[in-house]
Amino acid sequence: MQKFIKALWLILQKPWLLNKIINDNNQWKKYVARKYKLEKGFPVVDIIDISGHFDETIKPYAFLDGGSLITDIALLRVLAKNIKSCKYFEIGTWRGESVANVAEVAGSCCTLNLPYTEIKDAGYSDEYACQYGVLSKKIDNIIHLKGNSLNFDFAGLNEKFDLIFIDGDHHYEMVRNDSQKVFRHLVHDDSVVVWHDYAFNPETIRYEVMAGILDGTSPQVHNNLYHVSNTLCAIYTRKPLKSKPFKSPARLNKIFEVNIKTSVYPDNS
Repeated sequence: MQKFIKALWLILQKPWLLNKIINDNNQWKKYVARKYKLEKGFPVVDIIDISGHFDETIKPYAFLDGGSLITDIALLRVLAKNIKSCKYFEIGTWRGESVANVAEVAGSCCTLNLPYTEIKDAGYSDEYACQYGVLSKKIDNIIHLKGNSLNFDFAGLNEKFDLIFIDGDHHYEMVRNDSQKVFRHLVHDDSVVVWHDYAFNPETIRYEVMAGILDGTSPQVHNNLYHVSNTLCAIYTRKPLKSKPFKSPARLNKIFEVNIKTSVYPDNS
């Protein structure tokens, strides 16, 4: 009891400690375990079982902060390839690596990013703000929408998409918001939805994001949620998939070949 009183006193004196406790991954793990009995995370589906023959060239790729793993982008490309004239929607584009890669194999792509003014209002520099979409802005089959997913009129798009990538703000409230709105307005019966940063790395689950996914979707959706091996991604698909419980460390059952070639990017303005 004395420890509890001391902890409560510390929180009253320093309220920011409460946020630290709430945001702690172990606390989110307990939340998911208590509410959904999923303390081990989503079942794992092997990336090979999704892709079949796996042979992708990822271009462009920057190897800079805030991007996706090579395998994350390869997953999106494979999913798009498997859908005829795939209609792709993305929340959160950053430099545009993922959508630029998907655009090569999809019929049409649409992305939603914060407007320049909101990025600046959040305290970011001009240099940072100008990086948004730098790799994707000149690709013909990509439409760049501006808006905040908290208040963006998704219903006004009046369109359903085949493949949706949720990669915006990764705090619980925003993951829940984005998940709710995607399933309310953008999916059809056969849509595939992918969430980025479901994991910190392929062997460590990010339970805050997992909680946002679960609280932002219906129990019917929960039966079709998986962690894709060797990626940071969770996936929703109604396609029957062979899965197994998540284990960390994972048993090594495959290796990848990566060939690296560099070129000067001509326009970073």
